[in-house]
Amino acid sequence: MDMLEINKGVIEQFRANEGKVGGHFEGMPMVLITMIGAKSGRELCSPLVYTTDGDDLVVIASKGGAPEHPNWYHNLVTNPMVTVEVGTEKYEATAVLTEGEERTRLYDQQAAELPQFLDYAKSAAEAGRQIPVFRLERN
Repeated sequence: MDMLEINKGVIEQFRANEGKVGGHFEGMPMVLITMIGAKSGRELCSPLVYTTDGDDLVVIASKGGAPEHPNWYHNLVTNPMVTVEVGTEKYEATAVLTEGEERTRLYDQQAAELPQFLDYAKSAAEAGRQIPVFRLERN
């Protein structure tokens, strides 16, 4: 089964269960981000794990520590205006790519809650990649 099929199932489960999903993501805080594709110009939706920082949601483009960024990273850089679905709430937001100390603080904060992100950072670093971190600021 490919990632598109897996994501489709997670999105359907999320919307049917007020933001809760099972399987691999059971118990994890999930958000759906609807964005415009950087190349295709089509509307796309990605289910992502998130943490919070103040009123903002934080998402990390880890791709499980892969050597390259996930496709959705390029979409948010090119088209930062997104629709966020968290629980039963839906709103418009701007995806802001964080840098420097803020990026490090937000990454470390998420890794403290979800320790697998420590492994992702290590794997990505071995491939020469620093994992990007986005802040989703409500419009």
